[in-house]
Amino acid sequence: MHRNAAKITAGPWGGAGAAGAGTGTGGGGTGAGGGGTGAGAAGGGTRDAAAGEPVNWLGANFWSRTGGPLMWRSYDGGTVSEELGVLRDHGLTMTRSFFYWPDFMPEPDRIDEQMAARFADFLDRHTAAGLTTIPTFLIGHMSGENWDPAWRNGRHLYSDVWLVGRQAWFAGEMVRRFGAHPAVCGWLVSNEMPLYGGQDTPHEVVAAWAQIIRDAVRAAGGRQPFSLGDGAWGIENSGVDNGFRLADIAPLCDFLGPHCYPMQDDPIRQHYAAAWKCELAGTFGRPVVLEEFGASSDHVSGENAAHYYRQVLANSLLAGATGWIAWNNTDFDAPRQDPYRHHAFELHFGLTGADGHPKPQLDEMKSFARTLRAIDAAHCGRAPAGAALIVPSYLGTGYPFTDPGLGPYLEQTLAQAYVSARLADLPVALARESEGIGGDARLYLLPSLKQLLATTPGRLEELARGGACVYFSYSAGTSAWHRGPSYDGLETAFGVRHQLTYGLVDPIEDGEVTFTVTRDFGTLAAGRRLTFRSAGNEHSRSYLPVRPDGADVIAVDGHGRPALLERKTGTGSLVLCTYPVEHMAAATARVNPDDTVTLYDALAVHAGVDRPVLTDDPRVAADVLVHADGTRFAWLVSHASEPVAVKPILAAGLHLAEVGGDPVEESVSLGPFGTGVFQLIGTDHGPAEPA
Repeated sequence: MHRNAAKITAGPWGGAGAAGAGTGTGGGGTGAGGGGTGAGAAGGGTRDAAAGEPVNWLGANFWSRTGGPLMWRSYDGGTVSEELGVLRDHGLTMTRSFFYWPDFMPEPDRIDEQMAARFADFLDRHTAAGLTTIPTFLIGHMSGENWDPAWRNGRHLYSDVWLVGRQAWFAGEMVRRFGAHPAVCGWLVSNEMPLYGGQDTPHEVVAAWAQIIRDAVRAAGGRQPFSLGDGAWGIENSGVDNGFRLADIAPLCDFLGPHCYPMQDDPIRQHYAAAWKCELAGTFGRPVVLEEFGASSDHVSGENAAHYYRQVLANSLLAGATGWIAWNNTDFDAPRQDPYRHHAFELHFGLTGADGHPKPQLDEMKSFARTLRAIDAAHCGRAPAGAALIVPSYLGTGYPFTDPGLGPYLEQTLAQAYVSARLADLPVALARESEGIGGDARLYLLPSLKQLLATTPGRLEELARGGACVYFSYSAGTSAWHRGPSYDGLETAFGVRHQLTYGLVDPIEDGEVTFTVTRDFGTLAAGRRLTFRSAGNEHSRSYLPVRPDGADVIAVDGHGRPALLERKTGTGSLVLCTYPVEHMAAATARVNPDDTVTLYDALAVHAGVDRPVLTDDPRVAADVLVHADGTRFAWLVSHASEPVAVKPILAAGLHLAEVGGDPVEESVSLGPFGTGVFQLIGTDHGPAEPA
């Protein structure tokens, strides 16, 4: 389990003085007004990079408004200094910068000296502003267009030995020229390289290409943190193999960098989309930097852009991210210049307008920087998780003769389960089935699964005998490929006899599924009703007919059939849900929060998961960060579009206080989509119990 794998240390956040812990336009909570902004960058100079050492950045991807990707041709140092100053004054400490490959390497064995001189000036201006930057070598792809150096002549970027050698030479030359500059804080190979080099190259070839570039950087003296800039879009994060497998990449990189621009049909899933990608990437034991996120003003109003930034920043921090690089620093006034001519929305992703004026999302970045300083987030880490969300090996491994839709199905269903866990104030870690499932959780969640490895059910039985609660919900999958469950020992594990008919499913005919609780379970009293909206296709909108054979029925559906069952074993239990409630929610627009949150809350209480802070509103999620000195900070994140007042429910012996201030006696007020951060005072004596 990797919840604590990416500890937040050695932070870059500049400034002095405390900030309102619930800062920003939607903030609530605590704190005294923010102070200055300063530099304080981390990871600069020629520091040796240690694999797995946290990387801490708060910044923006940078193209000057004087030219976007063509900025080096019309380079204006004065404008660059002005742009950097605006970022610095809003608490940002670094940028991600780009060598436009056709300009910097006009011939296969020559660097353009004028371009190099302009980049040197660019670095000097970072130093003068108190900022650092991560140069990116191969651009390559950018904002909806690919650019080749004229001499490439169609050669394959990953497998042509000569072209790979030229790429390695270019990276080495840039490191030799600029690697000792104090403004350089890291190195990236590319920008979204799968969109430039294609997505059908064998992963072994991609890994070899990446190692050659990495080795060239190290041989040239580049000791700063290194990564690929690929976007972390591979099979382990998406279910689709594009050749960039995190299992291959992680050993070569000092951090992993998801790029996330989600398009969802549920507001709360949208809020957690980037956090979910950070969680998935974090299972590979490297720090996670949210390397790209943002929104075009063509697609979102200024007010809603601020809400979105606030949610992304807070939720990804609580998901373990240690760095954030927004896309991007400025809007452009370049309607006739490619790629903006044909991708007009790319003109307006800036933290500032084309006139340099800050947009609401930049103010949100400033608020986030102040909040991080208020809690000294540089020395905080995530609280231990008492629950594990199991990620099946099918989300990460390309098994032969397997439904190609299974991976994306798992990613979407697990993402919804993650959202439900967060709304249930359930601290959850991800455990990849392929790495082996550890035994340090009280609750294991296996939501709406069709397939597991044949060896996994035996391990789940061991965990339950040892005192854990294992929760499993059924799914037939979304295709006719061997429709039905595929795992060993379903009946034995859950104490049931299934009544499946070969080749057919048992369709859910009701538009809404109702569970009626038949005996007390966790927070669910006998007679309580849970409702779930039916969804899915002709395969997945189905249930598992069973007869109890050693299991106790916890709840029945609207037709009196078993819907939730528990089999006790050893000092723990296994709980079976016969409906794919997480998948149905994942397939439903604007569904969150639904009664899956209520179910997960009951499972947490039944399993004895430690949750020191809960809320009385499922739209407000609670989590905890822990400082190195033992201080705990409770975060409240509202997903409500209107102001809310919540009364936190605390473990016995605890109370809330403003950060460095007075106790919080009553309810907490949060603005629309607001966040609040509070100090958790005292020693808890058992988990908080929902009212």
